[in-house]
Amino acid sequence: MSLEPAYLYLAMAFWVVVIVVLSEYSRKGLGSGVDEFVLAGRDLGGFVSAMTYSATTFSSFMMVGLVGLTYSGGVAALGFEMTYIVFTILLLIVFAPRFWSASRVYGVITPPELLSERYGYTAGVVSAVICLVMLIPYMAIQMMGVGFLLEGMTGGAIPYMHGVYIVAVLSIAVTVWAGMRSVALTDAVQAIVMIVSALILLVYIFYVFFGSPGQFVNTITVENPELLGITWDFNMFIGLTLPWAFFALTNPQVSQRMFVSRDVGSLKKMVIYFALFGFIYTIISTLLGLSAANLIPGLTDPDNAMPVLLTMVPETLGIIVFLGIFAASVSTLGSVLLTLSSIGGRDLITQKQDIPSQKEILLNKGIILTLVLACIIFASMRLDLIAVLASAASAGLLVMAPTIIGAFFWKKPTTKAATTSMTIPAIIVITLYILNLEPLGWWPAIWGLITATIIYITITLTTENNGDGEQFINEIQKEMKKNGF
Repeated sequence: MSLEPAYLYLAMAFWVVVIVVLSEYSRKGLGSGVDEFVLAGRDLGGFVSAMTYSATTFSSFMMVGLVGLTYSGGVAALGFEMTYIVFTILLLIVFAPRFWSASRVYGVITPPELLSERYGYTAGVVSAVICLVMLIPYMAIQMMGVGFLLEGMTGGAIPYMHGVYIVAVLSIAVTVWAGMRSVALTDAVQAIVMIVSALILLVYIFYVFFGSPGQFVNTITVENPELLGITWDFNMFIGLTLPWAFFALTNPQVSQRMFVSRDVGSLKKMVIYFALFGFIYTIISTLLGLSAANLIPGLTDPDNAMPVLLTMVPETLGIIVFLGIFAASVSTLGSVLLTLSSIGGRDLITQKQDIPSQKEILLNKGIILTLVLACIIFASMRLDLIAVLASAASAGLLVMAPTIIGAFFWKKPTTKAATTSMTIPAIIVITLYILNLEPLGWWPAIWGLITATIIYITITLTTENNGDGEQFINEIQKEMKKNGF
């Protein structure tokens, strides 16, 4: 059974109206300046901070990609995602106070700008280029998720590219309308829609198709025992998991969220609420994947598990869940667009020149349009397996992990250590993915992190310290102490 295309178009039109109203409401509170446009004046409360962090992180990957991974690989996918959740919480506990303090001390707007303050301008430029190159595929994934979903739910009546275009246009509207204020507010609403719609679907499937949650467990145990064991080899698990383990540090759209909290209390609430949201949403997505594996076995493309599953539930419920996934895609794409536009404008083009704020904001908006066009082109290629694409993008960003971690804890590293340890490993990762190579059976992400770490440490130990690192770290520690961290 396919869903009626007209109903889906109406649902999307309704959501467009909701987003426009929220964005216009946000615009009324928008102040002047780039800081206000990109970071909402660093004045977001704990709940909104947590929801924009969650909505930015948990994209259509969860309800399409993670469901697909669970469909094909079983509970190994849960281990993959839970590793990410645990690592993210630990990293936020350690680094959120440091990022937040750095943004107050140095007034930085983007994560590459933070690296510029620590290592020098060149390091910021290298980081900015890596972010832009690696995140275009990740942004395209958000468009692809909706495209696959619409096509699958309607039996092809709504073309794949229609979903791509609709998400693209709506994301532009959200980001350009009022910057971070509209992105954050719409994120908060969309995060609630995402998790509530997914929970409703799970409850329906449990009771209608299995009888009860207990019967679901019994059915999966008896009929699909292979999904409850370890189905991934160790190399695959590490290759997929490692980039996501450091996601909170290396992906600028989420690390930038550590700049926006109003105060220490808001920052702490952001971490707590995100942890709760992430745990619940991950469990729901995994259980839906196991349900799909039992109800609709034999799919050749795991990414179609959710679209096909939604054709088996009442039309109204299918549309509600679709809106949740649609909202997740719009939210993540809008957040990444806003972050990359600020990186492109501040770290690459203006290079901290003294230009009027309105001119820089206009430049950011132009970059948003350019990035969307690039993402549409990438999405039109229809590459397989959304989860693998997402991890490939994160693998490229993973090479920045040693530089970011060292910025806050090691006083000796210099510009050369930072730039070289990001540039060479990034080229290695891209080359390995293009050539589809896994030396010694290890995925590109692992080789990228290993080479980045070795280069960073080696150059640091063989380069004379210029003293910049000591001053940076001392300033951050002083700010943290002042705020009770």
